[in-house]
Amino acid sequence: MKKILPLIAIIIGFTACNSVKKTAKALHSGNYDQAIQIALTKLRNNKTKKSKQPYILMLEDAYDKANKRDIDAITFMEKEGNPAKLEKIYNTYLTLHARQEQIKPLTPLYHTEQGRNANFEMQTYDQKIITTKNKLSDYLYNNAQKLLASAGNKTQYRAVYKDLKYLDKINPNYKNTHRLIEEAHYKGTDFVKVLMKNKTNVIIPRRLEADMLNFSTYGLNDLWTVYHSQPQRNTTYDYEMEVSFREIHISPEQIKERQLEKEKVVTDGWEYLLDDNGEHVLDEEGKKIKVDKTVKVRCSYYEFTQFKATNVVGNVRYKNLQTNQLLDTFPLSSEYIFEHIYADYKGDKRALDDDLIRFLGLQSVPFPTNEQMVYDAGEDIKNRLKNIITRYQFN
Repeated sequence: MKKILPLIAIIIGFTACNSVKKTAKALHSGNYDQAIQIALTKLRNNKTKKSKQPYILMLEDAYDKANKRDIDAITFMEKEGNPAKLEKIYNTYLTLHARQEQIKPLTPLYHTEQGRNANFEMQTYDQKIITTKNKLSDYLYNNAQKLLASAGNKTQYRAVYKDLKYLDKINPNYKNTHRLIEEAHYKGTDFVKVLMKNKTNVIIPRRLEADMLNFSTYGLNDLWTVYHSQPQRNTTYDYEMEVSFREIHISPEQIKERQLEKEKVVTDGWEYLLDDNGEHVLDEEGKKIKVDKTVKVRCSYYEFTQFKATNVVGNVRYKNLQTNQLLDTFPLSSEYIFEHIYADYKGDKRALDDDLIRFLGLQSVPFPTNEQMVYDAGEDIKNRLKNIITRYQFN
């Protein structure tokens, strides 16, 4: 134990020294807020401890330099008079306020060697924050109104939407911001008309078509893309997505048969062990020894496999309705197989392995209709279609 204590002291001393160097490095490289965070972490516990003294001076220095840098930046931006810089000014005031609020709980911080409390100049930024926020709100609101009234593009409207959402965050319910947000979102949205075409000789089940065109079940979460399988009035569509079925193959109903002859040596009760003279063999306690009695059994196994398959082939085409240009084509295919196995036997079924026994007692079942086969294949196609829609980007 006596040897462990000095080792722990060395480790603690090395860690403390390393933290001081890390803080000093951040301070000297201009990463003032990083230096402040390191110093604050070290000073939150036992701030009067001798080993914590270097952090007090570095915190004081980093705080002063960070504030001077931010205030100089604000002064310069305010002289520029560019309203586009209002957000930067507003956020810098918030940073100044937050920085001093982090330090307040730790003050006073007394430095023993210099015999004084560290000096942290505190200001009230509330009014400046409010004034700047109001100016920024006016700027964002008026700029949004102007851009929404112009013949802009969707990228521009999406930027307006982002600005208005930010405005609503810093200044909730400002004028009619919510209405403008809805307008910006509508103008920035890509509307896609969805068509489904059957170019095969097989009828596609109505419920499959309904399921594939029910986009509410796809779990899509795209802010800027809306799919309509039923075109709506007063909606200008930007793109068209055509889901086309080109081939649907359905195999005939088949029943495949196979017969196996199985033979196995199995345990069939027990018997007493006899020696060469026909006498009972005894164990150490004088009791008769029992052994398994084995017999060879045989079984004829008859297996029947019901089989039917369908293969659906198509594609998805994206077209720009404004330019009438084909954008992309994606293959779409799926195969669904119906298979049911049942079996019977003659003889001793103990000769059969477990993988064969599991089919005994099963009976034949009705084959699914062609409509059901296409529908079952369509379930897989729906998942593939969802994957295409989720991954495709219009812009």
